[in-house]
Amino acid sequence: MNISASMFRDGTIQELTPEQEEQKRFIYEKMSPRRRKFIDRIGYAKWDPFQKPNDPLDIRQDITKRTTQQLIREFLQTRNHSDYTNEYGKGALECALGIINRDEKYRGIFDFCIWYHELLEKEGFTDYEG
Repeated sequence: MNISASMFRDGTIQELTPEQEEQKRFIYEKMSPRRRKFIDRIGYAKWDPFQKPNDPLDIRQDITKRTTQQLIREFLQTRNHSDYTNEYGKGALECALGIINRDEKYRGIFDFCIWYHELLEKEGFTDYEG
């Protein structure tokens, strides 16, 4: 599963203090021309040399305050161990990571699964096993 680095950033823009703005200018002026060219391309105003660190994956939580590991453990405990394979577990883990990381791909998968489940119930397929 490929996760882009930008997925882990919260995207908030922090207001810099005058001291931080001065330090930012100092850092920029001490950079090599090649590095400055990169900063110029993204825009000096958008460049944040004081960016917050990314959340480690093991402490990222969903809205229920559960980690991916907790969600997967709870989910798999509700399943009959003989009914699922390693691929099944990998799929569940991939979905949990996608949901917690707010990946649009997994939001789409999640929404489709809910819609499909409701469709099956509406059409009388309540015993559908997959």
